[in-house]
Parts: sequence; structure tokens; C-alpha cells
Amino acid sequence: MSFDSTSSKKLNLDKANNFMRQFRDPDSRELKKLSANQFMEVWSHYDRDGNGYIEGTELDGFLKEFVSSANFIDVSPDAVSDAMLVELKACFMEAYDDNQDGKIDIRELAQLLPMEENFLLLFRFDNPLESSVEFMKIWREYDTDGSGYIEADELKNFLRDLLKEAKKINDVSEDKLIEYTDTMLQVFDSNKDGKLQLSEMAKLLPVKENFLCRQVFKGATKLTKDDIERVFSLYDRDNNGSIENEELRGFLKDLLELVKKDYDAQDLLEFEETILQGVEYSSDGKISRKQLTMILLALAKHHQEEEPGSP
Repeated sequence: MSFDSTSSKKLNLDKANNFMRQFRDPDSRELKKLSANQFMEVWSHYDRDGNGYIEGTELDGFLKEFVSSANFIDVSPDAVSDAMLVELKACFMEAYDDNQDGKIDIRELAQLLPMEENFLLLFRFDNPLESSVEFMKIWREYDTDGSGYIEADELKNFLRDLLKEAKKINDVSEDKLIEYTDTMLQVFDSNKDGKLQLSEMAKLLPVKENFLCRQVFKGATKLTKDDIERVFSLYDRDNNGSIENEELRGFLKDLLELVKKDYDAQDLLEFEETILQGVEYSSDGKISRKQLTMILLALAKHHQEEEPGSP
């Protein structure tokens, strides 16, 4: 009898072992400001499968521990009932799930947890890039050795400039920058090769919208001359009547994203060759309105053929 009561006591103690409790002030129960490393500890603890999202049972576990850790007395996360969890999850997702995909990504978690101000700034893109043309310009600027990857040193320079731009002052120590660089690599380097490829950097530096994801390019409605004109002006940033250099790379990056989730600079290069061969591309490194029209019509046709039940 006494053995049973001892083992059940131990079981309750295990249940009350709450990972989030260590990050709360013992007196006020408020969350303490997390360093970059502590933030990564929290992220890695709950993103159990390492797929870049806290979702499903991971999200349930996080919410239960997050809420129960605020209690002044140690309560088990299981004290949060299923009915409470459903209500809690609905409120929580409405507040923090910005892209409404039903799961929490690292940027969304960064808005929820209090963190060092400078580190938080790296997740706060109040002005997402207008288009992939701007993204490709930044990519070229920081991929200084032209390797097709942003390596640790290049990333550190990028983060330094990003913080300088955000705060208009240069008050980040070299040690902190190294910590931030390591953390950002842990977050965004999904294939863990110690550098960022094109698609990984695109997650760190989001573009407002991939214009080519719009329904009109999926064959849902007929492409009009206005649609084509809108796309052309979006990528022809210098208004010189052709899409070239970073404008062309930006357009092709958006196009490539429709068919491939993980891609690097080499993939973009090969994709460029394939696409441009199909539109009687001249060797001057530019595409005209006519060639853009051919690509967009082919894209709409491709989507139509992929639709179930299409002729």
C-alpha cells in the first residue's frame, strides 16, 4: 500500500516537471527576457521532430506547460483539461498564428516570448521586402565570394547591417553577433550544413508576396493583358522595358518556388537555362514582354493540366 502511494507521488512530480517554469520569475511568475541561446533551448525542446514548426501534440504540450507554469504553485501541465486546451489553442492561434496555417513557426514564437531587444529585431520585419528582385540584390551583396551560399561570416555581416538599419546605431558586441549568427543558423539552416542556401535565406528574409501564387496564374481565370502588364512592372524595377539581372533572378526565384521547396543557387541557374531555352531567349540576358507572356501562359496551362478532372 505504502509502495503504491510513493510511486504515485513520484509520478506526479514527474508530471509537474515543467520546462517553461525555469524561464519565469519565481516571485511574479512573469516570463524573464530570454537570450538567443535560451530561446533556441525552448524552440528545440518543443519542436521535437525538428521540422521547423511547433504543431499537433508538440503545440498541445507547449500550451499546457506555458499556461500551467504561470501558477504560483507547481501544478502539472495535465491540470489543463481538454476543453480548456481547445479554447486556449483557438485564442492563442488567433493572436499568434499570423499566416493561419494551424502551427507555430519560429518567427511567430519570437513574437510571443520576451527576448533580448536586439535579437528580437532580427525576427521583426516590419517592412517585408517588396519583391524577390530586392531579395536577389541583397543575396548578391552578401554572398561576397559568389559561392551560391551565405556562410557564417557573410551571415554575421548581414545581421550586423540589419540591426544597424533597425536601430540606427551600432551597439551590438562581436560576441553577441556571433551568438546571433549561430542561433540564426540553427533556426534557418534546415539541412544543417553550416551555411544558408537560397531557399533557407528566403525564410529569414521574407518577401511580401510571391505574386505568381495568385489564382490568375493557376489557370483559374483567363490571363488578361493587364495581368501580364502588372507582372512585368513588378519585376522591371528600373522601367527600362526588359527584365534583366536581379530582376530576372527574382522572377525565376518566384517561379522556382512554385515547383520546388528547397533550392539553392545552382538549382536557380539550371532552372534559368531550362526556362529561357523554351522562350527563344537571346544571349543579352534580358526577357521582353512577349517572352514573359509565353512563360506565364505556359505556367497557367501547367496548373490547369495538374488540376484534377481537367481535360
